[in-house]
Amino acid sequence: MSHHLTTTAARLQQAVPAAEAQVDGALIALSSLMAEVVTARRDTDGVPAAKGHATIHRLAQAQLALVGVSGEILRVHGDLTEIGRETSGLDLHECPAVATAGPTKLAVVR
Repeated sequence: MSHHLTTTAARLQQAVPAAEAQVDGALIALSSLMAEVVTARRDTDGVPAAKGHATIHRLAQAQLALVGVSGEILRVHGDLTEIGRETSGLDLHECPAVATAGPTKLAVVR
């Protein structure tokens, strides 16, 4: 494999997991915001249940959009892995767990 392809592959092996981690972080932040908004509505005396519903609905739509983004990035990851195999003969059994500069991922709950 040429030096250029090696360098490109190394950059992508850092960038793709970093992007995945950033989307996960955004989804976690949005989920926390949703919890705070719903808790505030519930805990504020005199606020009817219908108050803030549009805001909560927008947050839910934003969460769904981020889930869609996450899925698309995962597809890109798979596409790039396949391109690496076809173009460079890379035998990528596993991708890096996370980028070195990215946040740690949450453990899977079973």
